[in-house]
Amino acid sequence: MLATVKTCAVIGLDGQIVEVQTDFNPRAALPSFSLVGLPDSAVRESKERARAAIKNSGLRFPNKAYIVNLSPADIPKHGPSYDLAIAIGILGATDQIPLHAIENAVFIGELSLDGSIRHVKGVMPMVFTAQREGFHTVYVPTEDAAEASLVANIDIIPVDSIGQLVEHLYQLNPISPFTIDIKIDPSDRPLPNGITDFADIKGQEHVKRALEVAAAGNHNILMTGPPGSGKSLQARAVPGILPSLTMDEALEVTRIYSIVDMLSHDKPLIDERPFRSPHHTISQVGLVGGGAIPKPGEISLAHRGVLFLDEINEQPTKVLEVLRQPIEDKIVTISRAKGSVTFPANFLLIGARNPCPCGFYGDPSHACSCTPNQINRYQSKLSGPLLDRIDIHVNVPRVDYDKLMDDRRGESSIDVRKRVEKARLRQTNRFKDYEGLFANADMTVGEIDEFCKLRDDAKQVLVLSVRKLQLSARSYHRVLKLSRTIADLDDSDDIQVQHVAEALQYRPKE
Repeated sequence: MLATVKTCAVIGLDGQIVEVQTDFNPRAALPSFSLVGLPDSAVRESKERARAAIKNSGLRFPNKAYIVNLSPADIPKHGPSYDLAIAIGILGATDQIPLHAIENAVFIGELSLDGSIRHVKGVMPMVFTAQREGFHTVYVPTEDAAEASLVANIDIIPVDSIGQLVEHLYQLNPISPFTIDIKIDPSDRPLPNGITDFADIKGQEHVKRALEVAAAGNHNILMTGPPGSGKSLQARAVPGILPSLTMDEALEVTRIYSIVDMLSHDKPLIDERPFRSPHHTISQVGLVGGGAIPKPGEISLAHRGVLFLDEINEQPTKVLEVLRQPIEDKIVTISRAKGSVTFPANFLLIGARNPCPCGFYGDPSHACSCTPNQINRYQSKLSGPLLDRIDIHVNVPRVDYDKLMDDRRGESSIDVRKRVEKARLRQTNRFKDYEGLFANADMTVGEIDEFCKLRDDAKQVLVLSVRKLQLSARSYHRVLKLSRTIADLDDSDDIQVQHVAEALQYRPKE
């Protein structure tokens, strides 16, 4: 007897419906169990888990011949998420469950030997694929039901064990669909836990302004200053001034974290913008993603959020250079012999570095002990093309003791965030008819020509500055995008002289 059960494979961030075709031959002379369709070791072991789980659930596992085909057969199958579908296929082929009950349904889950159904990673992309393909029902482990229910317009049935599932399929003890009501309320949102308030940072007003501009337009920023000047502290305060994620953005980020199994079962939806701060010893694969089974790297985990590279000059040059394409294209494509996958990588890059190996080059109160060759070699770790892709360059000087001892608080992160949200709202309205555009930093040349119109006096200032600073074409367009953001913060429809002047101040001085 032949039974067909649907499950799902995950390829990158996308899913692929897989048919588990189980053929049972009760007249075979010798018992056998063949599993075909490019399974890896974890999938091949599914037959042993399915055999023990079925027997320990009080169901029959006839010791005859089985052939299980995972179709399409040219897609590699990885992981234990096929266990439940294989077990249901065996039960269907041996006439222990009604076949009509498993039509138009997808089964996802790992089996324990006692018949219980355990958590698997990547549930949300699988359920999203099932919904997109027109399936009405998805059976998932109870542990993963909250994550799966983030996908709308599909019934999520939480299952604890095979025995419970068989009773449900026979309608003996029906299981109610799992529902969850999760909303993002941006009004009066407090600072995320562990995030420093801008009001607690003494001095550095020009750096705070630069970070505000970066947050308003999603512009990359590089901070240079001596040790202890507050670069890391201010970078870690940036999540507090970023606008709330929209529901679509939150679901997009949650799909990425589902793939790498970094979601909380108590709070499956990621409703805060990610902040990723990898150590400077991170590898190229760890940063951009990859591996035998390609997985997202830190730049994809920072999607719609912040990627903070502290001590950026200590990163290996080859690792830093792989950032050039994702910064420009907002995606990263990982190619392997068996195919390629694409992950989103639209992040706000914040880099922090010392001006030289000892850290005190240019410090008026501490002499630098580095030779000119050491300084040049240290600063050249960041190539010209990479620096060209960073919109804002700002120096972070040492804070005076008088300011450190001052009890007065500065402007709070919540007040700064209100201005950032207002500027982002202008950009949302501006780009509402443009797919893939969310902030000024996302604009391409065509959108820059359309939305970055300069007054005559502002155009004259920019032309003179481009000639004097010898800006590249990319730098010229980045100055225009930065000027547009500063104008948005100023609630101005036109880009004026002061907006261009401030944008030019954020270019490298050397």
